[in-house]
Amino acid sequence: MSSEQDSGLWGPQPPQKKEESTWVVAYCDGGSRGNPGPAGYGVHIEDEKGEKIAELSEFLGQKTNNFAEYSGLLAALDYALQHGITHLKVISDSELLVKQMKGQYRVNSPELRPLYEKARQRIRRLEGFQIQHVLREKNRRADRLANLAMDKGMGRTSAPIQPAKTIRGFVKGGVIHLLDEELPDGVFVKVQREN
Repeated sequence: MSSEQDSGLWGPQPPQKKEESTWVVAYCDGGSRGNPGPAGYGVHIEDEKGEKIAELSEFLGQKTNNFAEYSGLLAALDYALQHGITHLKVISDSELLVKQMKGQYRVNSPELRPLYEKARQRIRRLEGFQIQHVLREKNRRADRLANLAMDKGMGRTSAPIQPAKTIRGFVKGGVIHLLDEELPDGVFVKVQREN
C-alpha cells in the first residue's frame, strides 16, 4: 500500500481553502482654510463590520487643501502598516487625490509629487489596496476630524462631541417613531433591535 493510501488520500486533493483577508476601511479627508491656510486632516478607520478602530487627526500648519488630503491618506497608510493591516480600502471626497492614485491624472505639483511617491511606496507594502471617491456627505466623520484639527491648530474650541445616547422608539410601516424625544435634521443615528 502506498503512503497516499495509508493516509486516506485517494486521487488529486481539492485545493486548501485560503483564509479570506479582512479589509479595513479608512475614510480620509483634509482641508485648508485659505488654500494655502491653516490646514489639517482627519481619518476615521473601521473594521469590516463598520466598527470604529481608530480616529486620527493632525493640524499641519499653513498648507494647501491638496497637501492636507494627501497627509490624511499617508496617515491612514502609516496606521495600517504599523498595526499589521494588510488590506486597506480608502474612501476620500477628493476627486483629484483618488484619480491621481489610480493613475488617471498625472501629479504635476512639486508640492504633491513627494507625497504621492510616499503613498505609492506604502501601498506596495500592503497585500491589497483600493481607493474610492465619494461625495462629501458620505465622508462626514473624516471631515469632522479634519475640522477639529484645524480648529485646535487655530486656537479655536469646537463644541464638545456629545456621547452616544439611547433613545427608544418603534417601527411602524417601515418608519421609526421616537417615543420620548425628537432629533434635529442631520443627526446620524445607529438603530439596534431590542430582543
